[in-house]
Amino acid sequence: MGRYTEAKCRLCRREGEKLFLKGERCSSEKCSFARRSYAPGQHGKVVTRRSSEYRIRLREKQKARRIYGLTERQFENYFNKASETKGATSEKLLEYLERRLDNVVFRLGFASSRSTARQIVKHGHILINGKKVDVPSFQVKVDNVVKAGPKMEKPVKELQEKFADKIPPVWLSLTSELEGKVVAIPKREEIDTVLEDHLIVEYYSR
Repeated sequence: MGRYTEAKCRLCRREGEKLFLKGERCSSEKCSFARRSYAPGQHGKVVTRRSSEYRIRLREKQKARRIYGLTERQFENYFNKASETKGATSEKLLEYLERRLDNVVFRLGFASSRSTARQIVKHGHILINGKKVDVPSFQVKVDNVVKAGPKMEKPVKELQEKFADKIPPVWLSLTSELEGKVVAIPKREEIDTVLEDHLIVEYYSR
């Protein structure tokens, strides 16, 4: 299955909560979920499905996949990698997702959403330790310096002025307006993504 290219607001409505996929729009009056919090489609207002253990776990997996903007195969690959790594699978899964370059660019405040951050990376506007990296899935490491290129100076500064109260997570350090540093590997308690990650493990372990 290819990457989802239709209206992102439908995904929030499908999951029954804001996933903040469209940056500042999600916090404005234009947010579709705020106006129509029921599921999309002709029968969206009609609740006919009974909840099941499988459905609960499936929805949590789908929510995580949509938050980070991954295809089914990409997400499954991350899960397989996490399950083969020493430590709790659920925590390792979120660690790998958070260490993606597009997520780091978003977390540092260089982009208003992960999808925008992905475009910025793909267009070659991000440098890692002074070298251009255009792979959104690139896994950052401790002491990596992430810098926005010259063409991003104006939009990044405007974004930071608009969201002056937004601060990066503790495992990242914003060293200047256009530069940040990875100071540690993210721990579960330092990741504010609202997910019941144990349900994702249970989904794949069924």
